[in-house]
This record gives sequence, structure tokens and C-alpha cells, in this order.
Amino acid sequence: MKILLVSVNASYMHTNIAIRDLKNYADKYFSDSETKPQIEIAEYTINQPIGEVLRSIAFFNADWIQFSTYIWNAEYVQKLLPEIKKVLPDCILGAGGPEFGYGAKKYLSAIADLDFVVFGEGERTFTDMIEKSSGRARSVLSRLSEIKGIYCRSANKETLFTGNRAFIEDLDDIPFPYPEMIEGKADEDHKIYYYESSRGCPFSCAYCLSSVEKRVRFKSLERTCEEIQIFLDNNIKLVKFVDRTYNLDEERYIGIWDYILKHHNKKTMFHFEIEAEYLSQKALDFLQNVPEGVMQFEMGVQSANKKTLKAINRSANTEELAAKIKRIPRTIHQHLDLIAGLPFEDLESFGKSYDFVMSLRPDALQLGFLKILGGTVMEKYASENGWKWMESPVYETFATPHLSFGDIAFLKDMEIVTDAYWNKRSFSYTMNYIFSQTSPWAFLFSFVDYARSKDAFVQARKESYWFELMNDFLESEKSDFCNSALDKKLLYDLLRYDFVRSGKKGNFPHWYAHKYSADKHRKLLEADDALVSARSGFSVSEYEEFDYDVLSERHEKRRTELLIKYK
Repeated sequence: MKILLVSVNASYMHTNIAIRDLKNYADKYFSDSETKPQIEIAEYTINQPIGEVLRSIAFFNADWIQFSTYIWNAEYVQKLLPEIKKVLPDCILGAGGPEFGYGAKKYLSAIADLDFVVFGEGERTFTDMIEKSSGRARSVLSRLSEIKGIYCRSANKETLFTGNRAFIEDLDDIPFPYPEMIEGKADEDHKIYYYESSRGCPFSCAYCLSSVEKRVRFKSLERTCEEIQIFLDNNIKLVKFVDRTYNLDEERYIGIWDYILKHHNKKTMFHFEIEAEYLSQKALDFLQNVPEGVMQFEMGVQSANKKTLKAINRSANTEELAAKIKRIPRTIHQHLDLIAGLPFEDLESFGKSYDFVMSLRPDALQLGFLKILGGTVMEKYASENGWKWMESPVYETFATPHLSFGDIAFLKDMEIVTDAYWNKRSFSYTMNYIFSQTSPWAFLFSFVDYARSKDAFVQARKESYWFELMNDFLESEKSDFCNSALDKKLLYDLLRYDFVRSGKKGNFPHWYAHKYSADKHRKLLEADDALVSARSGFSVSEYEEFDYDVLSERHEKRRTELLIKYK
């Protein structure tokens, strides 16, 4: 029997841990069995043509194909399943994962070629199905009703749920998801590798499926450290812990960090989802010693409106949250999240939340939009209180009693501007100055309005376009509201510096005043011992003059001559 486990990822850089866990768990379970199935995995992306993916799947000639589904790939998988049945008519087709799992009735009703859906944790359900198949894939269809954790069709074509399956209590029973690394045969190191050291979440955020499973189970500290060492030995670039809230058990989570610090290879970055408010004093003290390039934290703020936070079952202690985040050293990359479309949050309230997060100066601010997921508390609340959202994946909110469709559309443009001017770090000097003098929300609100008048959001734009647009905005009447707070001449110098430091230019755009001296450029190159020669230095550097000291925090007005060196 040949089984193919399939994931359609959002990007080529991603890896899917779920299909690996299923395969590795089953391989371990049937390691001594004469009827051990041949299990393979295949990964694609949502950007690949369906015909291309179909041909690849068909060449596996599997007896049983099972998909891992999420909101980003559900529509793709839904289109792909009937096509697979055309080329492999005798193959049984199944799916699992949060999207099909919680929407099993809908998908079994809509996709005639879908034979079953696995609900919840899949490792034991998968092995149970294989065991009951007796080595013949199609034989399992007649026994699905005997297997816990399955949605299937009854004899009269009604959707049947076989009941919840007990959780795996000891997560050490689940093998390391990337066995090829144990032999030192890692795939491309530029991919993102996901890792799970716990399951479940004790919190009850209304919009989140993780809140359904309250009890948290942990992989042992010893086992976790052993597996971290495998990533380090393979010089993997980025490892993302998918634990829903990493910092739950102080001794354990600090123990993991301590192991990483003591054995770090100066290459691997570890990503953690943190509930910053619950970081202990001991943890904050420990973090002060973390060097740059070792850890990055993703922290969900979601809103600064206390009424909103209470409505979605999150802590409203924003003061403590801010205090804890400020204590995290800047050597740790900080990614903070906001969600638009939550209860009681209109544009004015969201603007205050935006300014609250920006006051913490995150390395990145992710402006997300509320998704109404089936099975969450928010689904019932939204249905009863007038929310409008997409009925198909990704279930994103269109409008709320507090935000019109136009407001949501405006925030979509604000998301683009935030990403261009803050998250990508190309405008750091310009935006840090602006945000230190005036409300980030008020400034960008006015900027978005101006950018819309210039059709800035009708297509994807290059970085150079955003520089020119900002310059035009600062020269326009639209920015007059901030004249009293901002020094426009200093701003122009900062914008020029951000532009010239972003990379070697072949030509300078019309808005940019290039104050250049070849003689001064040569003298600075000759004085720089790091360069092999002044002649070769011209190709990897630039000379520029400014009226202000753009590098100092006080930005004194004084002539400044800079040699900008490029990597």
C-alpha cells in the first residue's frame, strides 16, 4: 500500500510539520510490521498551476492520498481533489488540519470525491486507519466508522462523526519531524523549519482555534534540547516554534533558551510566539544576555482598547504588557501584532491602538484583519452582532458595527504603508524622526489619504516609488498639519540618507539633490583601512553631504560629509 501525504504551502520557503509528524509516527509504529506501508510526502505551493501539481501527484501513483489543510490552501485543495480522482480513480482521498477538520461537514458535502476528514490530532488516527486497512487502501473505507477522530459518510450519505480521539499524552512519543537532519542531510538552509515543543493553549482568545484545547502538553526539556541540537548541527537558518504560547512553564522555557545560548552556532535564528505580559522577572533578567541574531519574538497585542480586549477574552492590562515589552532587549527582533475588526474598535480606537504599539518601536508591526473561523467563540458573537465576512477561506472581516467596508479598505492601505515605511526598515531614519515628533497614526492617516489621490495602491510598487511619494507628500499641502512639529529641511536630509544607504545607485531620481565631490569621496576612501584600495572602493561606496547630522539622535544642524559603504 502506497500512501502520499500532501501539503500545499503558502510559500516555497515554508515546510509543513503536520505531514512529517504523520509519516514519522506511522513509520515508527509499523517499524517491525510485515505490512508496513510505503509512506511518502510531497510539498507544493499555492502559486503553482494546479495542472503542474496534479501531474506530480499522479506520478506517485498512490493508493491513498491525504492533504494537510489550512485557510490559505483550502480553496486550492478543494479544486485539486476532483482532478486527482479523474487520473487516479481507485485512490482514496482524505484531508486533515484545522480548515477541513472544523469544516468537515461543509467539505464532505461540497466535494463528492473526498472520502474522509481527520479531526484534531492525527498521528494515532492515521496509524489506526492503516492498521484497519490490512494493507489494502480501499478496505479502510468500510471500517471508518470504527475509527475515532473521523468524519465520513454513512450508508445513507449523511455526514458521520466517529467521536473525539484521546490526545497523545507524552509528546516524546512523536519522532523528530526532520529525520534527514539526524544524518546531516538537511534540505536548503534558507527554508523555514517549524518545530513543536508543546500542544494546546490555556488562554481563551475568542477568535482563535487554539483556545478550543485548553490543556497544554509538553515535550520533555531533555528531548527538546536534543532536537534543538540537531537544528544547530545542521546550521539551519530559521527555526519557528509553533507552540501557541511558548512562555508557560518558567523552568522549562528558560531552560530551552539557556541551552540555545550555550550551544549556539552563530547562524540559527529561533522564533517564539510570546505572551509578553506573562514573562517572569527571571525570564526578563535572562533575556538581557541574549546577543543579536539568536532569537526573535512574535507578540500579539491585538488592541489597546480595554473594552475590546475584555470582549475577546484577553488580558486588558496594557500597562504591564508595555512595561514587559520595553524590558526585552533590542538584540531580540520584536514583531508585534494588531487585529482590525475586533469588537468596539472603530477607526479612532484603532488609531490609538496603532500609536500604542508604535510607541514600543517594534521591529515589525503586523496589521492583520479579523478572521471569523468556524468553531471559535468569535463565530457565534459575530453572527449575532452584525459582522460581515467572507464565507469562504480566508474568512476575513468585511465590516463590523464599528468599521464600515470603507474603513476596512482604508486599513488595508494602511497595512501596505506600514509594511513599506516601517517593517522593511528602508525608511528607519525618516520614520523614527517623524514618529518621535508626532502621532504615527495621524501622520500615516494623512499620508494614506494623499497616496490614494495618486493611485498608489492600484498595483505593486518598487521601493524607489515609495521614496518619491513620501518626498512629494512632504512638499504638499496635505502634510501641513505637521509643519509645526516637523522640520521639513531635516526630514528631506533624512529621506535622502535613507535613500542613499539603501543601495548603490546607478542614477539619482529627480527629487534627490546629490551633493557630490569626487575628491572628498577619494579622500574618505583612502582614509578607510577596511577597503582594499580607493579605486575599488568607488564601486562599493557613495559620498554624500547633508546640512544636518543625520546619524545623531539630536540631528544638530551642521554640515555632515559621509562615506556610505555597501555590502
